[in-house]
Amino acid sequence: MSRIKQAFCGGILGRKGRPMEQALAIAAEIGLKGIDLPGPFPVDELVKAAPKYGLTVAIIGGHASLTDGLNNPANHERILGELDRNIRFAADNGIPNLVCLSGNRRGMDDWNGLLNTAEVLKRAAPLAEAKGVTLCTELLNSKVDHPDYMCDHTMWGVTLCRLVGSPRVKLLFDIYHMAIMEGDLIRNITTHIAHIGHFHTAGNPGRKDLDDQQEIYYPAVMRAIADSGFEGFVGHEYSPKGDEVESMRQAFAACDV
Repeated sequence: MSRIKQAFCGGILGRKGRPMEQALAIAAEIGLKGIDLPGPFPVDELVKAAPKYGLTVAIIGGHASLTDGLNNPANHERILGELDRNIRFAADNGIPNLVCLSGNRRGMDDWNGLLNTAEVLKRAAPLAEAKGVTLCTELLNSKVDHPDYMCDHTMWGVTLCRLVGSPRVKLLFDIYHMAIMEGDLIRNITTHIAHIGHFHTAGNPGRKDLDDQQEIYYPAVMRAIADSGFEGFVGHEYSPKGDEVESMRQAFAACDV
């Protein structure tokens, strides 16, 4: 039995108009345990259908938007309202995590952005704690895919978690993005595993399959995650090169430790 609970983003198996229940059945047959960001599937329907296939909706968006996020105080009241609704929805529907996003710098220095982000998450944390939902601020690369994004290094995110000081405020550690920004994946993951609530995968370069044409050796990374005692989900978030079902089988096998 795999020591890693793997999930898939709806956009992978939901390609080409595949019906939601067919995608869920395929995922269950492969051995996946969850569905990550819903993609094309309506979340209200997904939370009802997924348990029939032994799947958990592992994470959904907590607020808008990627570029206008937590680091700007002008966004805080809007975001708090969105988080309030989504925390309650997640708790009512067995969703353990919500994605949070720092936003872009837009000339703001990283320290002030860090303080601003910590401030709004401190305000959101009591409800998250009461409802048992974890707010996961996502680490993204600002070098290739998301220019100017602020939460682009592990230590920025770890410092954020320490400033907030809540067991329900953690990181979404995207392995692909941090491979681009930092490398040293296993050391960074194992050192800071207490502050990580969720993982994403993709092959680098290209953000495609987890195959032998990309540079991240996922079996070793997954063994390190499993050995750390991590009990959350690892979600596959990439664009398949070819047949999505066979690609998903290959990704599952690469991470099945």
